[in-house]
Amino acid sequence: MNPYVPDIDKCDCTVIHEDVVEEVRRRLPDEEDLLDLADLFKVFGDSTRVKILCALWESELCVCDIAALLGMTKSAISHQLRILKQSKLIKNRRDGKVVYYSLDDDHVKNIFSQGLTHISER
Repeated sequence: MNPYVPDIDKCDCTVIHEDVVEEVRRRLPDEEDLLDLADLFKVFGDSTRVKILCALWESELCVCDIAALLGMTKSAISHQLRILKQSKLIKNRRDGKVVYYSLDDDHVKNIFSQGLTHISER
């Protein structure tokens, strides 16, 4: 029996594969785009915002509807909606005195759907 069991998560290599590194470096998005992407993913890091997105996936809703659905104040929901809107994940439309919110476009559904698919692969 071999007493040495290699740690497959540890690389013992000291060689840098320059050609691969250069190719990947050329293909990486700009730093500003990567920062914007990181900010987008931070928005998904809050469970209240995720719940709101889930609700808006199902139907267009006003602040009162979302507050009732999640058992929160209109003020707390409005704060989260502002963040989601700034991130271009949701849009709104006015109908008289009521403002309805919905997902901004199919990209948001795709992001959400991919995330749900990923976590269900466990």
